[in-house]
Amino acid sequence: MSNNFATNQDAIEQALRLAIHYHAGQRDKEGKCYMLHLLRVMMACSTPEAMQVAVLHDVLEDTSATADELHAAGMSREVVEAVSLLTKPESMRYEDYIIRLSGNASARQVKIADILDNYRLDRVAYRPDHRQEDRQRIERYILSYQFLAEKLDQNEYLTRVAIVD
Repeated sequence: MSNNFATNQDAIEQALRLAIHYHAGQRDKEGKCYMLHLLRVMMACSTPEAMQVAVLHDVLEDTSATADELHAAGMSREVVEAVSLLTKPESMRYEDYIIRLSGNASARQVKIADILDNYRLDRVAYRPDHRQEDRQRIERYILSYQFLAEKLDQNEYLTRVAIVD
């Protein structure tokens, strides 16, 4: 076993420990353990760095964790940067957030996996009393996936997202 393999595995395990610590007790909208979502996203990723980012992708947005704490706990600068890119500032439009993170390979890979997991047909929210809002959200996610998967260029993405709203 190469030293690089062991180092990558140690880093993935550390990211998992951090995610378990910070997301302890959190549940998704269905009441299920939130870590299951993070693990599904991680398993859809192909590189050790993206796997670390995947289990940490919501930690800055949904917990008390800070980027400095992640770095102090042993996460690399690249992992912390990608996790930070996946944390949408409240004041930023969703499409600008997607464009911003698209330039980072790990953040892009994780966001694609996140979108695919969040919008599986057995999980997607489509409420009778919020049909318009839910339809718009689903359409934005479809277009964001297409942009991140390089099926739409940035101009086409922005044009189509503008029509959704």
